[in-house]
Amino acid sequence: MDSFAALRRMMVDCQLRTYDVTDRAVLAAADTVPREAFLPASLSHLAYLDQAVALPGTGRALMTPMVLARMIQVLDPKPGERALDYGGGTGYGAALMAQMGAESTLWEPDAAAREQARAAFAQAGASVAISADKPADASFDAVLVSGACEMAPETLFALLREGGRLVAVEGSGRAARVKLYQKSGGKTSGRIVFDAAAPALDEFRRKPEFVF
Repeated sequence: MDSFAALRRMMVDCQLRTYDVTDRAVLAAADTVPREAFLPASLSHLAYLDQAVALPGTGRALMTPMVLARMIQVLDPKPGERALDYGGGTGYGAALMAQMGAESTLWEPDAAAREQARAAFAQAGASVAISADKPADASFDAVLVSGACEMAPETLFALLREGGRLVAVEGSGRAARVKLYQKSGGKTSGRIVFDAAAPALDEFRRKPEFVF
């Protein structure tokens, strides 16, 4: 077993399993997809630490492994379903969902992050479509929002099929919560599932209010 494979197994056993990640498909994907491929070579030594890692030259970051894995567990993408990773930077979340058998797409508006994602998918052997804008066939069963939102990511709700799910971190700092949304009867409603923090997505920051 090479050193990264050993670190990957340790991440699964010592981080994910201890954070209530129990789904076999999620654990198997995390034990298979090389997280180091989604970081520049100079930062690969940080791939399996229990922390978020900023992606140089972009406005994105890789989320903490255990938070991302538990979010995907809550999202529960099934083989053959259409899954979207929004704002996923180099696309580690999209690669995990692809490994689980979903038809996975990365929607990443950050151009520098997209370029890094292309290289990462090639290195990892991940079959993931990449989009700079709203995907042409924008209808998904599962949507992962890979970052914290100060306000509900309502602009993404229209991407959900009937019965579709969306998971996101809402809030900031210690007040942040992971929330799972589901579309039913044409309406989307959500519930809090666990406490967590993640690097912020600028496009979902709350606009400053003027005070007179």
